[in-house]
Amino acid sequence: MAYSFDIPSSKNKLRLMRKFVTEVLNSHDIPEIETNMMVLAVDEICANIIIHGLQSNPLESVRLDISFSPEGVWFEIVDRGDGFDIINYDEPKIEDLIKKKNKGGIGIMLVKKIMDNIELKTSPEGNTLRLFKKVHS
Repeated sequence: MAYSFDIPSSKNKLRLMRKFVTEVLNSHDIPEIETNMMVLAVDEICANIIIHGLQSNPLESVRLDISFSPEGVWFEIVDRGDGFDIINYDEPKIEDLIKKKNKGGIGIMLVKKIMDNIELKTSPEGNTLRLFKKVHS
């Protein structure tokens, strides 16, 4: 069974997405710590898409699909914003971020640490990012 949610391109709507992901994962008895980590990762991706890819354009949205396999959970995130190559992203060093006192900069790093697999497909029609997390019941 797959679950879908459309997130309007507004940071204020991210709480609805977090609630949706939490409820779906809870309904499948995913342990709380793993649920919290996956919610964090999906929230970070959706926030980046809304802020950077869609520039918070109220006419746009982000689609989130969640599906389950025997091994774990797949999250598919689809948007029509400016693409970003998360796969080849050169992560900053934590020390550099601390020295520069930049706000942000560690979200993608967290996503890559939390998720077990990340796939990206871009086309003129939009971007599809697939995140996979193994789960332990």
